[in-house]
Amino acid sequence: MYGPLRRSVVRLLGVRAGAAAGRGVGLGRGVALTGRVWTGTEVFDGTVVVSPDGKVVAARAGLRIPEGVRILTGAWVGPGVVDAHVHLAFGAPEAELAGGLVGVRDLGAPPRDAKRWRRHPLLAVAAAGPILTAPGGYPSRGWGADGFAAFLGDDPRSQVRALARDGADLVKVALEPAGGPVPTPGQLRAVVEAAHDAGLAVTAHALAAPMVGRALDAGVDELAHTPLDPLPAALVDRIADAGIPVVSTLQCHAGEPGRGALRNAAQLVAAGVPLLYGTDLGNGGTKPGVDPRELDRLADAGLGREGALRAATAASSGAAGFGGRAGDGLITVGRPARLVLLDHDPLVEPAAWGAPLAVVTGGRLLQP
Repeated sequence: MYGPLRRSVVRLLGVRAGAAAGRGVGLGRGVALTGRVWTGTEVFDGTVVVSPDGKVVAARAGLRIPEGVRILTGAWVGPGVVDAHVHLAFGAPEAELAGGLVGVRDLGAPPRDAKRWRRHPLLAVAAAGPILTAPGGYPSRGWGADGFAAFLGDDPRSQVRALARDGADLVKVALEPAGGPVPTPGQLRAVVEAAHDAGLAVTAHALAAPMVGRALDAGVDELAHTPLDPLPAALVDRIADAGIPVVSTLQCHAGEPGRGALRNAAQLVAAGVPLLYGTDLGNGGTKPGVDPRELDRLADAGLGREGALRAATAASSGAAGFGGRAGDGLITVGRPARLVLLDHDPLVEPAAWGAPLAVVTGGRLLQP
């Protein structure tokens, strides 16, 4: 799990990657990315042209590239990935961009950091701020001891309203008995009701089956992880019937717990539950940027390679809290470009995400 050493190492790596990526350069008279194009809805060998102001002006085969447009050639062009579960305190926005991400949701950070990250000019950042938990509850006794957790008291509604005034894009609650006390059912219901009154969704950290049930009873809008405990079929059906998405975070759980999460993910996919791509950046074994291993886990859960990529683009870009800021995860003429150029087709080899050739987002070109 998280810790001071892990945090310092990842921050160092993030700073180095961020320095290399910088804030990119302007698009000049426009840029054209050529290769095998995956728009999210169709595939063809061709070109995507981006205007000087950062919009997709053409995407098709046999395209005549206007004079003066910069041409970048690779093997594959597609939408940038959106990570629906990160902790940027253990990475850096620039490192995420350099690794092929165009949007992230920070699901647990001190308020001062959350405010700063939301203003990033290129990376779309939605942030929950501190995680709501019971006094002494997870994650306050470990990695979240320094402002990552906020204790629920006698008036949870007021606390949620304060988060909303502070700019929270969504609310996260922790239901982790292994890490300390958990919010009561009454507190949890009050959090959900107040969040909904403020127009905010609630995502729940709930790895154990009883806590998943408690989250569903309270009406949460999302599960922030694929649970680790075996999920009874009736509970899987409840998740499906509620229509709530589940963030994957499959790769970060090693050993037997990870196998339990994979089994649950397969059940959820079979039941029609939408899975969103998320890595839980900051957890053991994670690093900034797209994680090909997470994509493989999603594919193995029953989505296949293309379904996994859709979960990481179109599905995750629509995760609660973004409000459209992360785009729609597609390449669409007339819409802002959030594109990645790779030297291999990731639908054949997901490891291609390890070294993007270029990222176009926010009207800027980054070449890590």
